[in-house]
Amino acid sequence: MEPNFWHDKWHQQLIGFHQSQVNQLLLTHWQQLDIPSQGQVFVPLCGKSLDMCYLAELGHNVLGCELNLSAVEQFYAENQLTVTSQTLAEHKLFNCEQIQIWQGDIFTLAAQTTQNISGFYDRAALIAWPESLRLGYVKQLATLIPKGCTGLLVTLDYPQETLQGPPFAVSPTWIEVHMSEYFEIRLLACHDVLEDNPRFVKKAVPWLNEAAYQLKRK
Repeated sequence: MEPNFWHDKWHQQLIGFHQSQVNQLLLTHWQQLDIPSQGQVFVPLCGKSLDMCYLAELGHNVLGCELNLSAVEQFYAENQLTVTSQTLAEHKLFNCEQIQIWQGDIFTLAAQTTQNISGFYDRAALIAWPESLRLGYVKQLATLIPKGCTGLLVTLDYPQETLQGPPFAVSPTWIEVHMSEYFEIRLLACHDVLEDNPRFVKKAVPWLNEAAYQLKRK
């Protein structure tokens, strides 16, 4: 999607992708990844996700990346966090005690920015891209994730022809075909969550699977 698409969504507050609670698959599966409690965790396309607060509560230092300035400002304001900021080249870096967010384009984020991370978490990034652009994101993610680093990927899958994304459908087959070059992949869980998503029900989407994967950078 073009940057203006997301800027418009945030400007109009059409942010149905934002969850008002911590993601259940994160709550269920994160700690079994054995990521050091004090380790830094990278959250691409983080928006104003409360999942970052949960990761910080576990002791992690969180490093997010988000395109939209308003999303970043809303995150710190709504969680009553005191934050400082500075402009560094093409990005603006926001910083509080445990949560840093690089505001700007993830495709221009330098690999050195994430070289010390111990883990990563992608709930809304991979599914934000249509298939024509998704592989480019996967390649950039692989550039940013150090060898041996483990993360949690959360995806949605449904018959794409029944609904115009985002979020876009990402099948287990797509993940295996396009991500196995860079990551060891293990399916942790997969559940039909259609009943919990009225937008999909209204559009007569027949099924909606939410899945969690453990990824390890090769």
